[in-house]
Amino acid sequence: MKNFSWKLIAVFTVIITAVIYILPTIKPDLWPHKKINLGLDLQGGMHLALEVDTEKAVESTIERIAQELRSLLKKEHIMHSGIDRVEGTRISLKLQDKKDNIDEFESLLNKEFKDLRMLSRSEDNGILTFVLDLPAEETGLIKKLATQQALETIRNRIDQFGVSEPDIRQQGERRILIQLPGIKDTKRAKDLIGKTALLEFKLLDEIHDLNIALKGNIPPGSEILYEVKEDPVTMRITKIPYLVKKRTLLTGAYLTDARVQIDSQYNEPYVSIDFDKKGAKLFAKITEENVKKRLAIVLDKKVYSAPVIQEKITGGAARITGNFTADEAHDLAIILRAGALPAPVNIIEERTVGPSLGSDSINKGLISMCIGGILVILFMVIYYKGSGLIANIALILNVILIAGGLAGFQATLTLPGIAGIILTIGMAVDANVLIFERIREEMNLGKTLRSAVDAGYSKATLTILDANVTTLIAALVLFQFGTGPIKGFAVTLSLGVIASMFTALILTRLVFDYFLINRKIKNLSI
Repeated sequence: MKNFSWKLIAVFTVIITAVIYILPTIKPDLWPHKKINLGLDLQGGMHLALEVDTEKAVESTIERIAQELRSLLKKEHIMHSGIDRVEGTRISLKLQDKKDNIDEFESLLNKEFKDLRMLSRSEDNGILTFVLDLPAEETGLIKKLATQQALETIRNRIDQFGVSEPDIRQQGERRILIQLPGIKDTKRAKDLIGKTALLEFKLLDEIHDLNIALKGNIPPGSEILYEVKEDPVTMRITKIPYLVKKRTLLTGAYLTDARVQIDSQYNEPYVSIDFDKKGAKLFAKITEENVKKRLAIVLDKKVYSAPVIQEKITGGAARITGNFTADEAHDLAIILRAGALPAPVNIIEERTVGPSLGSDSINKGLISMCIGGILVILFMVIYYKGSGLIANIALILNVILIAGGLAGFQATLTLPGIAGIILTIGMAVDANVLIFERIREEMNLGKTLRSAVDAGYSKATLTILDANVTTLIAALVLFQFGTGPIKGFAVTLSLGVIASMFTALILTRLVFDYFLINRKIKNLSI
């Protein structure tokens, strides 16, 4: 017994560890460890395919450059007749045809906007018109980064939302695949994921008449935005129009925190936001310069509130109110903390799996696994007698080890994953079949039981390792490059391969050694 005591300790340690990890799945309150995660196809949930509108990211970059260019021209006292974004991704700029003016402008371009490309230059009645854009390499980089940033932003939002084991990955250049197992409020999840969350602070245009603007005569530099309110009793939605200046004074890019708080006066939730050091200075400057004016808080082109600035606000803190429910305020805080999407995302595919369908899948998968397992167990007992019984014990422990691995690594069990477990049941028995046939051959040659078992294991080990290692490599490739269901199959297949090698080469050998060395049996039932 001393010769293989370390093996005995190793086997018992592995089995006990696996059982400890499995127990919370059977009895959730027994251990603090999490139970086995079920995939989208087993517990229900949502599958979304999103497409990032990367062209909008380029347009936003061009708009930002145009605003920066407008500010710098004013600062450098360079005379111009207008700067506009044309054809979506181009900037049209008109300058007076004066040598000093043009030289200063070109010097400014070379110094501050090296990435801009000069497309054309034309002259008409003493006015020079320049058309500028970004090179193809730069726009390609913006689109690539927009998709990557959208992926990370969505992942941050979902993590804060509290979905267990979400699967979020990029597909191609512009698409993002999302699987949210166990999600029940699908509308809320879609709103959380798809909201651009571009937070802007803009002044109201209080000089021009709102009613005239509503008739179509909108002043240059202004736009009409709406505040949407829903009556909690009648559920009727009303839209309040505001005439807002297009120029953005401050954005949510300077936010450091957003959290839900309760208004002590009205007992309603609101979102409290904090700016970083630079944002706090900008906010203080904006409020100081615009006392007694109304500042609109705009999120995704929708006005949430438009309070009157009573005094300079220092400290870098503000609040967003809007008759929120607790869930709405919570979700708004999440998306503000996670950051704005760099471009809008469009849902191009949506699938929802109900929990009843998932439960039915689990039952059918377990039934097929039990039927397959029972047939294999009967075959092994009938064909290999007592040795087949040892193989069956190893087979049952093999399934326990796979389940323990799923719980221990917090992997996700999917319907293809159950298929992977069924496949490994056959593979585990296959290893024992190779060993038993080798032992039979050695016994037919007249060797002693001990020598036959030693030779059978030593000759079959290399074949078993070769077969299982190549399968494991294929499973790892599937795990690396596969999507949700394929990945679930790869997980259980990988765990099954490792478990079957452990049970076939170590566990069953330990049992045989026990009977041959300790019990000194004279006949081997094989």
